[in-house]
Order: sequence, then structure tokens, then C-alpha cells
Amino acid sequence: MDRQRIWTISDVLEATGGRLVFGDDGTPIRGVSTDTRSIHEGELFIAISGKRHDGHQFVKKAHEKGARGVMVSEAYTAAVSSDFEKDRYWIAVPDTLKALGDLAAFRRRESQISVVAVTGTNGKTTTKEMTASVMGQAFSVLKTPGNFNNLIGLPLTLFGLEEDHEWAVLELAMNHPGEIARLAEICEPQIGVITNIGAGHLQGVKDIDGVMEAKGELLHALGEDGTAVLNIDDERICRLAEKYNGRVVSFGIHSSAEVWATPISQSRSSCSFDLGWYDESVRVSLVIPGSGAIYNALAAAAVGYRLGLSMEEVKKGLEGTVPMPGRMEVLGLAGGIYVINDTYNANPASMSLSIETLCSLKGNGRSIVVLGDMMELGDHAERAHRELGVLVARAGIAGLYATGQFAGVLAGGAIGAGMEAEKTFVGSREQIVEALRGSLGPGDWVLVKGSRLMVMEKVVEDLRSKIAKRES
Repeated sequence: MDRQRIWTISDVLEATGGRLVFGDDGTPIRGVSTDTRSIHEGELFIAISGKRHDGHQFVKKAHEKGARGVMVSEAYTAAVSSDFEKDRYWIAVPDTLKALGDLAAFRRRESQISVVAVTGTNGKTTTKEMTASVMGQAFSVLKTPGNFNNLIGLPLTLFGLEEDHEWAVLELAMNHPGEIARLAEICEPQIGVITNIGAGHLQGVKDIDGVMEAKGELLHALGEDGTAVLNIDDERICRLAEKYNGRVVSFGIHSSAEVWATPISQSRSSCSFDLGWYDESVRVSLVIPGSGAIYNALAAAAVGYRLGLSMEEVKKGLEGTVPMPGRMEVLGLAGGIYVINDTYNANPASMSLSIETLCSLKGNGRSIVVLGDMMELGDHAERAHRELGVLVARAGIAGLYATGQFAGVLAGGAIGAGMEAEKTFVGSREQIVEALRGSLGPGDWVLVKGSRLMVMEKVVEDLRSKIAKRES
């Protein structure tokens, strides 16, 4: 919740249907937290049960850190002595995760803002950043911080609403069917953006058509009064558009879109294109390389177009967007070596885009890839990693360094597609860095990428450190 908005327990009970176990229902609440590491004095601590931690185990610590009260599950209250921390308030609900979302939905409705919701297999965060930058030229905008895009992060974002906010630009992610529907129920968007539909989170949705159906939940939530901003270069998004009865603003490069880009030029750390709609166009230069960034920019421009911003305002917003850490971040290392830090996450579609960008940027230099596993692919994992190896070989990559459970499958796919075995290396992150540090030279380009749990940014950090020492 924002600094100006102070709620009472009565407000929380109304929003969540919770039960006050003990405490004064007039007690002011100065914020909400789900993490005792960052909790502030006077806040309400909501105990969320997650995959790795159960927030109920940290209730006492929340009190010690200054939480004025806690929200817990009804099941938990039965195990707690009635006189425990009785100077604090306790609220019980059947499901604390649902209550968190209900509380955020209450705050969103109360604020009377409008919402742009961004989803898609790839490019959500960059599109969100670009959209907020574009809209910020004309409006006061709240945006998702970092990647607060799930059933915990999105509510926490909405608690940041302040009185002067006119719009919120929110990122919506999913692992299973129904998640986007719930996120949209919480934030009630007027504009929905779908960047693309690819093979991501297949473990939860079975196949790419399952991804399409899950992303389509956003259009269902928009209804006939909403606006869908859609990438019509994506065949599955076109299929969703055909079923949508609201306003559609299309964007694309290869199709006859309302908002379009052509021609395109790439440099070492940027790309330029002509942005157009109707009979207007303007040259835009992004400080983010790759065709993926252009699609992200088009999505943001389409939102600006829908809201009546001028082309110059859109241009200024796009050109003012800087790369997020770990997302197509081009780093110059000592000795004329370049690293593309795209370590934030990975799936088959984003791997393909990143390799394409690497090949377009390397010029006459060598292209080298350091790849970690792609997670959450379920039964598709082995085939996806083998196909990625084939892609690496066919792209003419000079060296493949792989780590993770499927590293051997990945390298095998590359060798099977014609890559020389001596150009592949399978090992730990540390072994890869040691193998690379003495072999890289001027003009070499290294792409480092893998899913979040692979922590591939450690490779980037170690390369920067050890190559700098090698040159000193």
C-alpha cells in the first residue's frame, strides 16, 4: 500500500472476508508485506505458503521486525496459543494467497486508475518497461517493479498505488492454466498486450496450444469494452484475435499492421527502425539490440497510439528505455571481447531469438554460446534441447559450452547436425569459465543464456572478473 493510504483492519476484513481472531479493528495498517526481510514498522504481514517456504514459520519474526499484525490461514490459528503476542492483531482467512489478491483488487478498484496488462511467452518485462516509459510522457504511471508478475508480485505492485497515479502497467506471467485469469481478475485491465506465444512453461500447460489458451485468458478478462494490443506476426495470436469481440490494435513487421516497423538496422548495442501508423512515421533508435526488442517497442508504441500520444512522445519514451539487467545486455570486456548477458530466463523461442541476435552483431568475429538448461518444459525437455543443439550448429556458431542436466543432449544435437565435437564443451559453470578465459580473443562475441534456476549470470560475472585479471 502507498505511503498516503492508511487502512484499518475493518477495511482488510471487508476486502478479504477474513476473521479478526484478536486485536482492535480500528488499528491502522501502514503497509503490507509477505517477506520478513523487508518488512517495515506498522505493516501487516501476510503468511504465504510457497514451494520452498511457509510464511507461517516467520510469524514471530514478523512481529519482532515491527509488524503490527499478521494474516494467517484458519488452519494455523488452531495451533497457536490464544495469548501469543496478544498486543498485536491477528486476521485469519481460509487461503492467504487468495486474500492477498483480494486485498490488492480492493485497492485497485478504490484507486480508480486504468490498467495496461502485458503478457506473452517472451519480452514481457522489456515491453512493460517500454510501455511505461511511453505512457510516462503523458500520464502518471505505476509499473511492475522488476518481474513482480505472479500471484504475489502483482498484488504487491498494486499496493504501491499513490493518489496521483492515472495508469498502471502490469506484467502478467503464468505457469498453469487459470493464473492469468486470476491476475486479470485482481487488476481489471482496460488494455491487454500479448507479445508472442511460444514454447514456454509447457510442464504446466502441456503444449504450445495450451500456452495460447492460457494467454487468451487475458482477452476474456478484457471483454468487449477492452482493447487488445496484439502481435499479428504471430499465427496463434491471430487465432485469438479472431475470437475477440473488443477493439484490436495490431502491431508487426511482416504483416499489414496498424503499428509497424521497417526497415531495420542493427549495431553493436542498438537497433533502429522506422515506426509508423496511418501515414505517419518516425525513425526510432533503441539502446537494446535484436528483433525481439523491436517487437517489444511496437507493442509499447501501439499502446501509446491507442491512448492518443503523439509519435514524438512515443519515440521519446522508446528511446529512453534502458536494458534491464540480464536481458540482451551487451557488455564490453577487456581485450575487445563482447558478452551478451541474456541470463534472466530461457525457453526455446527466446533461445532462438538470442542466437539470431548474436549472429547479427558479431560481424567478422567468432560467435560463442554458453547455454544452461531450459526449465519447465516437462516431457518436451529432451527434444527441445536436442533441437536447440541443431539450431546452434546450423547458425554456424564457433563454440558451444553447455551446462546442466540436458547439456549432453544439447551438445549431441549440435554434433548430430554437423558441428565438430571439439567445438563443444560440457561441464559446470566454473569449468566453462576456465575453458573460456584463455581461449577468447579480440572480436569474439559470447552469448550467455539459461533459465533462472541455472544462475547463468555467475558465468558473466566470472568472465568479467577473470578476463580483466588476465589483461592486467
